[in-house]
Amino acid sequence: MATALMIIFGVGVHCDEVLKGSKYRGSGHMFSITTWGFGIAVSLFIFGNVCINPAMVLAQCVLGNIAWSMFIPYSIAEVLGGIIGSIIVYIMYADQFKMSQGKVEPDAIRNIFSTAPGIRNLPRNFFVEFIATFIFIAAILAISEYKVAVMTPMEVGLLVWAIGMGLGGPTGFAMNLARDMGPRIAHAILPIKNKADSDWKYGILVPGIAPFLGGLCAALFMRSFFGM
Repeated sequence: MATALMIIFGVGVHCDEVLKGSKYRGSGHMFSITTWGFGIAVSLFIFGNVCINPAMVLAQCVLGNIAWSMFIPYSIAEVLGGIIGSIIVYIMYADQFKMSQGKVEPDAIRNIFSTAPGIRNLPRNFFVEFIATFIFIAAILAISEYKVAVMTPMEVGLLVWAIGMGLGGPTGFAMNLARDMGPRIAHAILPIKNKADSDWKYGILVPGIAPFLGGLCAALFMRSFFGM
């Protein structure tokens, strides 16, 4: 549910920014990144300091905070949340999607749901997502050490905002398999006319695999250097 709510905010803001008939069309990246940050904070406030990212689940398994037997079930639940959240947004913006048919490029419609690189260079795109996720997971683990639960959601939201502004330009800073793959699957199955290709090669390699490597390295780094 937490992942679905995050996606409702995140995919919703991209609908606002891209689709014809939206009151906030063309509002720009600052609008989108800020909404992602606050949306994640709201999700964490409501549902507690839960994992809404399979890369974080992996990091917590490495640190011994989550049983390895829960890694796959948690990750599947998060991807399902991404699908459900995206379908809810599609229903909310169905009139805008209809108005945008033939007037908004199919790639732009797909990118409402999933991330895409500004310049396609898969090795560099992979590196960007790895570094962004490494910083993201390591910083959240550091934030969690302060044990001030009421502040953690806002601190994570500010972290998302900062990473989006500083590192989001090359790839759109997915940092999360569920954030990208869930909406990407939803785009593939929803009745959107003249759809662009889902670009599974990019989706699996960059926002799919790179965040896991970043999360793994972040957990090992925090355990080695800070004794977590």
